Amino acid sequence: MRYISTRGKAPVLSFEEAMLTGLARDGGLYVPERIPTMSFSDMADLAGLPYEDVAFRVMRPFVGDSFTDKEFRKIIKKAYKKFDHAARAPLVQLGPNHFLLELFHGPTLAFKDFAMQLIGQLFEAALTKRGEKVTIVGATSGDTGSAAIEAFRGLDAVDVFILFPHGRVSDVQRRQMTTPGEANVHALAMDGDFDDCQARLKDMFNDFDFRDGVKLAGVNSINWARVLAQVVYYFTSAVALGAPHRKVSFTVPTGNFGDIFAGFIAKQMGLPIDRLVIATNQNDILHRTMETGAYTKGDVAPSISPSMDIQVSSNFERALFYAYGQDGAAVAGQMEDLAQGGFTISQGAIDWLREQFDSGRASEEETMASIKATFLRTGEVLCPHSAVGVKVAEEHLDESPMITLATAHPAKFPNAVKRASGQDAPLPPHMADLFERDERVTRVANDLTALEALIRERTGQ
Repeated sequence: MRYISTRGKAPVLSFEEAMLTGLARDGGLYVPERIPTMSFSDMADLAGLPYEDVAFRVMRPFVGDSFTDKEFRKIIKKAYKKFDHAARAPLVQLGPNHFLLELFHGPTLAFKDFAMQLIGQLFEAALTKRGEKVTIVGATSGDTGSAAIEAFRGLDAVDVFILFPHGRVSDVQRRQMTTPGEANVHALAMDGDFDDCQARLKDMFNDFDFRDGVKLAGVNSINWARVLAQVVYYFTSAVALGAPHRKVSFTVPTGNFGDIFAGFIAKQMGLPIDRLVIATNQNDILHRTMETGAYTKGDVAPSISPSMDIQVSSNFERALFYAYGQDGAAVAGQMEDLAQGGFTISQGAIDWLREQFDSGRASEEETMASIKATFLRTGEVLCPHSAVGVKVAEEHLDESPMITLATAHPAKFPNAVKRASGQDAPLPPHMADLFERDERVTRVANDLTALEALIRERTGQ
């Protein structure tokens, strides 16, 4: 299995190389040269299997010879041992044809754990074999950072630096990043919004002297291994509701497009997905793009669903790559235009995207109303991001079962949940003392030179 860049000019890599590289050297994102498919009978055979067994069968074709079967099974087993639900990703019924996929039973209470716990084990295995050490730098709008820190804390072969927008994450999200005491963990509160953090991260990857000097690696959703891990729960949930014998639909609250792109990959593998619905909050650039065909950046408005407060959705580039018939030059041109503020998608490409994805949005008021109504109707307490998904899903219900992805535990956003539903959302026992722990955080400016100097100093490079 080989991996190519969405912009067409970077070296072709193996799975392991693409995982450790993160962002391609031409600025693009890695995707598989071909997408493996699963037969009807292979998918039917997934019914009733433990999550780890499904994960092995779904992901194995993408890994190639980077890991043996024995090594890969061991990695998967270690990745999910910290999850507190035996099903890993259980389904809860909200209505006659509407189901919630709870993706918050991992150690940091967010869907990012499914990918990050796996990628932590993959990195450790690969770096141990190579005898190498890397510097991981990540940008987060809230959940990726804590999931990355939890996955890499204390590992000898990794220093991990997480950029998050100062004052724009919840208190729980911040403390999950700032309270780990391991010396290899560095939480950086950067002035600006998430798009600023993401832009500086990409600048570091495109500064090849710095990138090579500190052996930079990335674990944001630009990393293909992140997307691949998320493909698995599309299969487990769809099979639980009757696939491949009947179609299912998914609604995905998303800002950076990685989670719903994983659903697209599952569909290309053969999973009978009827509809993939993009759900956005008031920072609705993805919904606007699907409606108008124009991807035009606006200002980010802080919301009660901060992990979706994004105007530059990195993984949308992967979707554009397929929309333009895998034409790397066309994608590179669109990304150049994005740097100037935005671009217009060709008619053929937007028609293709509209065939693959539906979309919707939820305002702040609608999100609050969704939390309240869902609790009164079902007793289920939603985080604000999941509530965005439920609101949009209810506008797209039809004959196929609809699965809405619940991306975070409500305890990560207790103030919004309390205001909307009147319900407290207590942290689970392993986090009960979170607000008593000491914080370690460095406030940094939105300045590439200063950031690179800080990282060089702390890594001794």
